[in-house]
Amino acid sequence: MEAKIFSDNLTQNLKEEASKENNKSLFWLTLWTTLRSDYRQLQKIAQSFSDLRQVFIAREEKLLSLGLDKEKINQLISGRALEEGKKLLNQLAQKNYWIISIEEREYPPLLREINFPPYLLFGVGRKDVLTKPAVAIVGSRRPSSYGRSMAEKLSAELAARGLVIVSGLARGIDSLAHEAALTEGETIAVLGSGLEKIYPPENWSLFKRIAAVGAVISEYLPHEPPLAHHFPWRNRLISGLSLATVVVEASSQSGSLITARLALDQNREVMAVPGKAGSELSQGTNALIKAGAKLVENWLDVVVELPSDLRDAILLKEKEANNKKREIESMDNDEKAVMSYLSSEEKISLEELVLHSGKQPAELLSILFRLEMKGLILTYPGPSYQRRG
Repeated sequence: MEAKIFSDNLTQNLKEEASKENNKSLFWLTLWTTLRSDYRQLQKIAQSFSDLRQVFIAREEKLLSLGLDKEKINQLISGRALEEGKKLLNQLAQKNYWIISIEEREYPPLLREINFPPYLLFGVGRKDVLTKPAVAIVGSRRPSSYGRSMAEKLSAELAARGLVIVSGLARGIDSLAHEAALTEGETIAVLGSGLEKIYPPENWSLFKRIAAVGAVISEYLPHEPPLAHHFPWRNRLISGLSLATVVVEASSQSGSLITARLALDQNREVMAVPGKAGSELSQGTNALIKAGAKLVENWLDVVVELPSDLRDAILLKEKEANNKKREIESMDNDEKAVMSYLSSEEKISLEELVLHSGKQPAELLSILFRLEMKGLILTYPGPSYQRRG
């Protein structure tokens, strides 16, 4: 009798939580696990309930009309499912995993635009990376030396210009793209398994490095294995997160071509690196180019196809960097010596520069004026000086 009273009280408390608490992550996670991530059932619920809290206090008839079986309905309206959802949410937090539901502000905006956007994402690392401009780089799992070189070069150069590199943590081009991006910027890995079932296993170290500075995401629960049918479905997220998808080496049967087709369906840019005529690894990429994909030989080929505001910002920054590089290269020995005493982090007074350089104030002022005219330093009252940028 006491056990029944306890159970009834727990159910009532959970129902009250569902009716009052604005916890979208908990509600989506509970539905996700109860319905075993059945996309079509989740879609019906999302279309039928503008407020997910109402699912857990809905009438049985309403849920039956959506095609849910009685066992799942009982789990939802009894409070048992919510109780399990809370336990799982706590377990995820203890492992520093996070979840983002489609209703939350942190959800990647580009993913909302695709067909079948995931209602829930599991992740580790930095959430903010998911909302930054990104380019996908995918390709063969057994690339040639040429393919390896192009994947690394493109990934590093695009990452250095502020673009996040998205790929699938697979062997070959995917891994190379992630590795190269980490040397210059940020990257996102999209898994076809759960966060605790990394595939291939040898990429555990790479997974940890990406999680430290970028993000690793999946729409599968952490314990779910890398099943074959997960990967084509996963590919829609790689292209969906990205403004453009670049294919580097692919045979005519490559899974990378699925990603390219999905990118086209999502109205995103599709690009390919040309390969050697007659090579098996060039069949897929060369066919894409024949069909109208943008031919890519360097980072600029990618950037010029991006949305105009982003393209212009990157190209302006590149121009400024090149101008600064030329100015630095044009410095004489006296200017280089003075620059070596300056920092971009803090100002230094004229008196300190005289002391460090050993030059007379008049000579030093002349050198500082030339550096200011070249746009290499900033001058403040005092006077004091600082490296620009």
